[in-house]
Amino acid sequence: MPRTGYEPTKARSPLRLRLTLALLGVIWGVAAAVGFAMASQPGWAGICAFIALVAVVDVFVVLHRIHQGPHYQPGRDVPPYRLPETRRPRGVPRGGPRR
Repeated sequence: MPRTGYEPTKARSPLRLRLTLALLGVIWGVAAAVGFAMASQPGWAGICAFIALVAVVDVFVVLHRIHQGPHYQPGRDVPPYRLPETRRPRGVPRGGPRR
């Protein structure tokens, strides 16, 4: 989608929150798997171990994306895209508002 000029200027990525939740998933998944294994419930232990494995994969994906760094985003000096000619507001000349 084209920029409208109304995007937040200091948007933050939710990757650190996702990393925290994934680490909690690893901890709880492993703890539950161990608990169910000690209680002689191999089915539930396997399900919890699978959940912990999925959380571990998510941790590595999030860490990879965090290490990639920020991607290019236009700064404040880059004007938003012009509206298509059919959606030009009334009273605004074709070249845009004059300053």
